Amino acid sequence: QVQLVESGGGLVQPGGSLRLSCAASGSIFRLNAMGWYRQVPGKQRELVATVTSGGNTNYADSVKGRFTISRDNAKNTVYLQMSSVKADDTAVYYCYVDSNLIRYWGQGTQVTVSS
Repeated sequence: QVQLVESGGGLVQPGGSLRLSCAASGSIFRLNAMGWYRQVPGKQRELVATVTSGGNTNYADSVKGRFTISRDNAKNTVYLQMSSVKADDTAVYYCYVDSNLIRYWGQGTQVTVSS
């Protein structure tokens, strides 16, 4: 089993920045892709960004140029640096990791963009 613990969510003003972290622990053999999804009430969970074990990244069009995903393999941690945030970025953000053909999810962290 792999456990994921997220941190860094909260309230941020429009145009501000926030960094989310997600640390994996437990029976980690190999972490492949890691990433973030987000969800607002009444809508499907949407992919925000992914990073492969080799460091290749992919972003949703809505966050390109504003968000940056990165990972620290020594710490089994994935980050999401959010900049120039907008009200539309308000959501619960969930991290995930793929390990041994299983996708594990974090518990979710609320990000609210409001003045």
